[in-house]
Amino acid sequence: MSSRPGIKDYFKGFSSDFPASIVVFLVALPLCLGVALASNAPLFSGLIAGIVGGIVIGIASRSHLSVSGPAAGLTAIVAAALLGLGSFQTFTLAVVIAGVMQIGLGFAKAGVIGDYVPNGVIKGMLAAIGLILILNQFPHLLGDDSHFESDEAVVPDKGNIFSNFVNAFAHITPVALLIGGVCLAGYFAWEKFVSTRQGFIKMIPAPLLVVFAGVGLNLAFQGNGSALKGEHLVFIEPATSISHFFSFFTMPDWSQLGNTKVWGTAVTLALVASLESLLSIEAIDDLDPYQRVTPTNRELKAQGLGNIVSGMVGGLPVTSVIVRSSANVNSGAKTKMSTIFHGLLLLVCVAFIPTILNLIPKACLAAILIFTGYKLAKPSLFRAFYKKGWDQFLPFVITIVAILATDLLKGVIIGIGVGLFFAFRSNFRTAVFVVNDQNTYLFRLRKDVSFLNKAIIKRKLEEVPADSIVFIDTTRADFIDRDVIETIEDFMIAAPLKNITVELKKSTMKQQGFNEKIAGVLPANHDIIREHDKELEVVSR
Repeated sequence: MSSRPGIKDYFKGFSSDFPASIVVFLVALPLCLGVALASNAPLFSGLIAGIVGGIVIGIASRSHLSVSGPAAGLTAIVAAALLGLGSFQTFTLAVVIAGVMQIGLGFAKAGVIGDYVPNGVIKGMLAAIGLILILNQFPHLLGDDSHFESDEAVVPDKGNIFSNFVNAFAHITPVALLIGGVCLAGYFAWEKFVSTRQGFIKMIPAPLLVVFAGVGLNLAFQGNGSALKGEHLVFIEPATSISHFFSFFTMPDWSQLGNTKVWGTAVTLALVASLESLLSIEAIDDLDPYQRVTPTNRELKAQGLGNIVSGMVGGLPVTSVIVRSSANVNSGAKTKMSTIFHGLLLLVCVAFIPTILNLIPKACLAAILIFTGYKLAKPSLFRAFYKKGWDQFLPFVITIVAILATDLLKGVIIGIGVGLFFAFRSNFRTAVFVVNDQNTYLFRLRKDVSFLNKAIIKRKLEEVPADSIVFIDTTRADFIDRDVIETIEDFMIAAPLKNITVELKKSTMKQQGFNEKIAGVLPANHDIIREHDKELEVVSR
């Protein structure tokens, strides 16, 4: 059950929430910068999104432990949108519109939308995002910071993520490669090290250690003059005054309100951000030691409000994010005050220590995002889906290929279509069983028998030879379409012409809609029925 504690209840957990907020802040800071880098957006916009996600969504949401901010899952959409829309101010207009749409989804009670997307499609979407992150960030790891990031298959005169990945090997910056390689290897080593440990060490945020390592290595190279600088480093303009600081926040370009590309981007952002938030909320509620449940429709409204505010002040789109939320849970947070505190800490950091942030090499941020991409698309995930069977594996793989070949929204829609095809196919194949024992036939209808099954039932009935006995069992069917009923009744009427005896279970006549005048009684103790029941029992086990 969801609970609605008062203000005093939130501050009672201060001793747990504030320390947790520090850990979340340390995790969020490099990720906010990294997501902005991966999106080819101004780095400051990632920090704005983190601040809004912490403070605005933290206040509006009824989730106790979820943390919102710029998400790696949206980087492909943002990069492609920035390329297509031409300006960041036009893009932030799309973010505002997406927020309004999310609020509309909340009022429309669309919080259950995540339950209707096949799991293979969801995992495929996340795996595709992981691959896009790896392909987009590898050039930065090598020290080639000249290319755009996108999920488009081909962009005229600018190549694509695959060609940029290959071409980056011809523009390697040795120091960046060394720093990025050490950071990436260190990230993997640290995760493996802490996986077998307990206690305080698990609370140390790996992204922060990676940033410290990257900054330290780069400072060490200053002695021989080979340190990274310029485009290879994070750059956030330091504010010289309060008015200068507020000038960093930008307004949307309202003149583009009639641009159809803006609305298309907004729809994509609203759907994908809502889906990602709902999935994250579900996962975090499972981790909540108090087993509190977040109202999903209220969460959509809160996320929508967050995106409106973020877009209005020049920030990236926000969603509930699993990495920061997990860190919040593992750090012992009790209420959403931890989320709010982490947003305030980000605001203080951006306002007062931007010169420190400007020491961070992009190569070490790339290492963080490549590791994140690996976690989303690790080989064990592909093996796991392959073992589940083709009806799970193909929607998963096709979703990935479709996203890489087109874009995120089109790929997800294609994946959902493939998933629905396999769902219909599964129901189609299991809805009708036909068993033959010499001249005796059992037709058993199960689950939902729709008009799609009419053709196969009609064909199987026509194949029954003369002088046969046909048993038709409808007791296990939840629904039988009227077209199917009429097909069976027509067969029963014509059966005497071929000396075929037809027997039908009489106890379900009224609920299934058969004509009782032509219905017989199905003997449950017949050998062919007993044998098929045994087979079904073995399969179910």
